Amino acid sequence: MDIKFNKNEDHNKLLVSDLKHRLARVHKGGGEKRIAKLHDQGKLTARERIDLLLDKDSERIEVGAFAGDNMYEEHGGCPSGGVVVCIGYVSGKQCVVVANDATVKAGAWFPITGKKNLRAQEIAIENRLPIIYLVDSAGVYLPMQDEIFPDKEHFGRIFRNNAVMSSMGITQIAAVMGSCVAGGAYLPIMSDEALIVDKTGSIFLAGSYLVKAAIGEDIDNETLGGATTHSEISGVTDYKAADDKDALKKIRNIMDKIGDFEKAGFNRKKPAPPAADQKEIYGLLPKSRSDQYDMMEIIKRLVDNSEFEAYKEGYGQTIITGYARINGWAVGIVANQRKVVRTKKGEMQFGGVIYSDSADKATRFIANCNQKKIPLVFLQDVTGFMVGSKSEHGGIIKDGAKMVNAVSNSVVPKFTVVIGNSYGAGNYAMCGKAYDPRLIFAWPSAELAVMGGTQAAKVLLQIETAALKKKGETITKEKEDALFNKIKSRYDEQVSPYYAAARLWTDAVIDPLETRKWISMGIEAADHAPLEKPFNLGVIQT
Repeated sequence: MDIKFNKNEDHNKLLVSDLKHRLARVHKGGGEKRIAKLHDQGKLTARERIDLLLDKDSERIEVGAFAGDNMYEEHGGCPSGGVVVCIGYVSGKQCVVVANDATVKAGAWFPITGKKNLRAQEIAIENRLPIIYLVDSAGVYLPMQDEIFPDKEHFGRIFRNNAVMSSMGITQIAAVMGSCVAGGAYLPIMSDEALIVDKTGSIFLAGSYLVKAAIGEDIDNETLGGATTHSEISGVTDYKAADDKDALKKIRNIMDKIGDFEKAGFNRKKPAPPAADQKEIYGLLPKSRSDQYDMMEIIKRLVDNSEFEAYKEGYGQTIITGYARINGWAVGIVANQRKVVRTKKGEMQFGGVIYSDSADKATRFIANCNQKKIPLVFLQDVTGFMVGSKSEHGGIIKDGAKMVNAVSNSVVPKFTVVIGNSYGAGNYAMCGKAYDPRLIFAWPSAELAVMGGTQAAKVLLQIETAALKKKGETITKEKEDALFNKIKSRYDEQVSPYYAAARLWTDAVIDPLETRKWISMGIEAADHAPLEKPFNLGVIQT
């Protein structure tokens, strides 16, 4: 290995180390003191509940761990959006688990909490996965009620989705393990089956203080909406549990009895690890986002036996397309090639840029995968489509539109890995969040933005300096440099993969070595949902 490989390896391992430190921080939720307070109440934390619920030593992935990261600081912060979402296995059955984190503002709902809950339900709906709610929430965070309450994608959409999932036959189980108040009280009751924990669980539309204020009735919360009330008087809940552990055991027993599901039938054979060493990804991926590298070397470290059947290998070389297996599952891979290539006409093409021929090739390949019922995996490291008169005259907009059309209308499940750059329309064509990938996740090396930081800062600098000159201000070289650095620093923060993950533009930031697990569990989830419509590109210009 050369010195460049070693430098890349050191850099990427440091990024992974930083990722692990960030995860350790958000996993503490509201902090040690609040965790201790929860334990004093005889309750487990959200993650402790999930650990006990999921099958021991089974695989899992956590969606939205960085949701809310560095957001709402004026309100004390909202680690992981105040709710933990995992895809894992309960009694051998893959499912989605949603657990309110009562150490974060008593599990109150911030705007990002609502968005994350809706994302969890979206995953369950798309993949026909059972969903389990572990409820412990004080309801809407009132200081921000205008950003969480009334709109289409706000709090109320949760209950609408409960009803839709019920009509689709998707199993929903809710365990009330703490507070469940106001509008939130509808969630467990709109589930198929509801459990409540004695003494710690409570359900009511209005608590005792509000009841006193509204109608003058004196009553304590336990009598108003505790476990005994709802299990023996109102009939609102179906099971009464002695404590958290008992409730989780009852859920496992219920899940154990669920019948099998109709499968989509995606092709799977016996899994095999890559022949090439996966850890070499750290040395192959360059430290600088502008450096070139061979994406095929990354692919060889992600696919079974490092075997890849290239499609149109010599044509449209800035996009790699071909068939492989990941943990046994057959996949079609669409990846940005990041090295400079030379066409047969002798023309040079820049790596990471989508040209007309590569867009045309990708469109054809996506159509083929839909025809063959093969899930698609997009490996993003793209700076955008090629610009300039030659490209415009050659119809780059038309060819790019074809590719976007194919991605949009694809009916097989899509999975997107943001490896490096994810800029502008390249993000769209390579199945960004707006194009409904079943899962989209990033490596710590990723950057998501309209354009790169340096280019964007130069454009914004021109705009700001022009505005200052209009006001009659003199712009010295020192002042221009300071302004540029200020703009670039702000922009660099916004292109960070953690900035994107905080806003759920991606589902996670992961160690590259976990990529195979995420894709494999994602396809397994998708196999629960048979394809319901044929692939149709619609009207496109040829």
